Amino acid sequence: MSPLLILRVHADLRLGLGHVARALALQEAWRGLGGQACIAITGDDRARRVGGGRHPFLDQPLACEASDLGEDLHAPLPEALKARAAVVLVDQWDTTPAFLQSLRPLKVAVMEDDTDAHESADLLFQPFLEGVCWPDHPVKVVNGCKVRPFETTSGACRVLRGSHFIVVDKAALALRPKRMPLQPLAVHKLLVTFGGSDGPNLAQQAYDTLARLAAEDRWRGTCTVLAPNGIQGDPFPGCTVVRSLPGLTQRIPEYDALWCSAGVTLAESLCMGIPAAVWGQNERQHGILSDLAMANGCFDLGVGPGADLVIVREALAQWLGPEGQDNRQEQVRDGMALVDGNAAARIAQELWRLADCPA
Repeated sequence: MSPLLILRVHADLRLGLGHVARALALQEAWRGLGGQACIAITGDDRARRVGGGRHPFLDQPLACEASDLGEDLHAPLPEALKARAAVVLVDQWDTTPAFLQSLRPLKVAVMEDDTDAHESADLLFQPFLEGVCWPDHPVKVVNGCKVRPFETTSGACRVLRGSHFIVVDKAALALRPKRMPLQPLAVHKLLVTFGGSDGPNLAQQAYDTLARLAAEDRWRGTCTVLAPNGIQGDPFPGCTVVRSLPGLTQRIPEYDALWCSAGVTLAESLCMGIPAAVWGQNERQHGILSDLAMANGCFDLGVGPGADLVIVREALAQWLGPEGQDNRQEQVRDGMALVDGNAAARIAQELWRLADCPA
């Protein structure tokens, strides 16, 4: 029988659908190894759609099984589902040791954790929180096992760190250019998106900032602002405001640059060589973006909800214009080196090994 992977995720206004998008990429990689997958989801109305077996972004059914667990973040898995599974991956930001223990006797993996809760699991993937740049070599032998620099342990939990585990949709890998793209002198087409929910309403602040730059004749490009909550004010010349952008992954290469937050869209832009300016939606998310920025993967504009818009406007004017060309070119180079598009396959293989599935 094909081993079953449970992808335990949550979707709400705070988290958006990024964790669901990651689950969709991982289930495809897992099924490519010969397994079966089930997305077990909690959250708001969008979670109901996914739990009902519908794709969150497309008008089509999911390619894998789904289970709707209701609204409670820590809702337990049905015993019948647990009995069929080999391993569970928890990807919902907030978790507790008690919740992870409740998943036993399954093998348990966690995606991202900045607490000690993961010590109750078997495996932790840390793409961002302990640094994104880790070399593959030199390999050392620990307790008879070969260990790479990006591997460590936390309690009894094995930890895999760094950008090798930043997941993107396979479409991003297919659209990845064979050669490093060259940046234009100035950004002519900009995409602004802070996720499908934009809880902090960053799109409005970004719109106001760009409108001011355009009014002062300090930027002459065009922009598309993805604003699920709408925008107050009439779009300025060259600005298009939309509430949704279907097929977003395929649309990213149409733009010279992005202004976004942490999440799958940022990861996909790095993979495809599109430079990004970033706003953290909160302090926790800004920690992720700071690590990426220190590795020269993006241009860090701080925490969006508390940003000083005067400082942001000055920094953005430089970055979008001719003065920012070299910086954007370096970000393309280093961003593509950070996110190679193969993380879903790596994670699936690690989970396959954790489940002790035959090769």
